[in-house]
Amino acid sequence: MTLQSKAKWLVFAAVLVLGGVGLVSYLYADNSNSRATNTKTKPHAAKTKANKPPKPSTSTSKKAAPMPPQPISLTDPAHANELAPDNFTVVFETTAGTINIDVHRDWAPVGVDRFYNLINAGFYNDVAFFRVLTGFVAQFGLHGDPKINNVWRSARIEDDPVKHSNTRGTLSFATAGPGTRTTQIFINFGNNARLDDMGFSAFAEVQAESMPVLDKLYAGYGEGAPQGQGPSQARIQSEGNSYLKSQFPKLDFIKTASIKK
Repeated sequence: MTLQSKAKWLVFAAVLVLGGVGLVSYLYADNSNSRATNTKTKPHAAKTKANKPPKPSTSTSKKAAPMPPQPISLTDPAHANELAPDNFTVVFETTAGTINIDVHRDWAPVGVDRFYNLINAGFYNDVAFFRVLTGFVAQFGLHGDPKINNVWRSARIEDDPVKHSNTRGTLSFATAGPGTRTTQIFINFGNNARLDDMGFSAFAEVQAESMPVLDKLYAGYGEGAPQGQGPSQARIQSEGNSYLKSQFPKLDFIKTASIKK
């Protein structure tokens, strides 16, 4: 990064901090600085009758099948290291409909390799569009399981030079500054070319026929806490989908994310 581009980044970040809604300041919250952590909840135990042990079950119903093991690449980022194809299509089956995404490795090879491995690991299955700002971006990429979030939080990748602009329908990794990309991604609702100079490297684009589905994503919660009334990234990190589904039930989710064969 040149001194000139670094200066632009610092100025833009300062504007975001002082001026309200923006992309860089709140793309990747730090739990240690969060004011949204709930410290007032008291633990409680279920009430039981004393001196009366539970009766043996006489149910003849079959036990639930065990959950399949998680891919090792999901629980250990060091194993998420395959090289992606030059071009491929990803299918998001969402609660709003199907979104098809064309991915181009020549636009941003480091980011595409990360995206490819996250898709294959199942990272984006049952993941929320937790920050949807009409005319700006739809952001996703915090896992529903806090343990998985904790594993990936420090799994940063190097930046890609910007080769394609952040035009409507393109995808870029969210960042908190140079060299901080991990798993969070945003889709541009509009032409956000001003983000190009900030180093946000577009790596994929939503197919034209899927754009109406993108535009249907629920945006009623607005900006995230503490700047707005939407979900707190810190609480998503620490509480996962239990927090989102109980307090923000209208959010749209990626049900499954897969590579089209």
